[in-house]
Amino acid sequence: MDQKEVYHLLEQVKSGEVSIDQAILDLKEAPYQDIGYAKIDTHRGLRQGIPEVIYGAGKTADQIIGIVKEMTAHHQKHIMITRVSPEKAVHIGDKVPMIYHKLARFGQIGEMPEKSGKGRILVVTGGTSDLPVSEEAALTAEMLGNTVDRLYDVGVSGLHRLLDHLDSIMNARVIVAAAGMEGALASVVGGLADCPVIAVPTSVGYGASFGGLSALLSMLNSCASGVSVVNIDNGFGAGYLASMINHI
Repeated sequence: MDQKEVYHLLEQVKSGEVSIDQAILDLKEAPYQDIGYAKIDTHRGLRQGIPEVIYGAGKTADQIIGIVKEMTAHHQKHIMITRVSPEKAVHIGDKVPMIYHKLARFGQIGEMPEKSGKGRILVVTGGTSDLPVSEEAALTAEMLGNTVDRLYDVGVSGLHRLLDHLDSIMNARVIVAAAGMEGALASVVGGLADCPVIAVPTSVGYGASFGGLSALLSMLNSCASGVSVVNIDNGFGAGYLASMINHI
């Protein structure tokens, strides 16, 4: 149950369509649903403004299907499933109407919602190898009601590619910068933008990149003010935070 649903419920009580006792019961049932292998936080949409998201890695396809069915039974219209393998996606898609974004390993239940963000979110990547993480960020932000622009393969090894898109950088309200290797993209973007920059280190790179640790440390030590950092490969977290900023 989210904030809109609570308003609707209260309007129904006011009009006499729903009794006070029924409304109290609906609100009591809101916090979570225990389905054995998962306790679904159906109260999160009301509490935080954004409903629960399903983390697909480590869950079986049948478990994901069960969680989705329970969420939809409680009127959740837009559901995100992150880190879903193509094999699981086939099985899930046979049971529930899921749109699968293979590159991002991202499952989408329901259509994209209406845009409610204040401005535009720009997702920037260093290279094509960073696309799975950046697309996870972009899709997350879109599923949370934001207009998202994508600016891909503009890493610092060819700085002119980035500088050709200064208008996009200047017009963004929030920027997500995803890069592996040495992770310098976030500092460069942070030095050009007048909005918050969310840096996402990716696990792309040769041996001494240590699976994204090198990029993570570089981004944490950025000399550009206004740059914050999420965990390695955490495109979802970056897209979620960008949406929160864009809705303030």
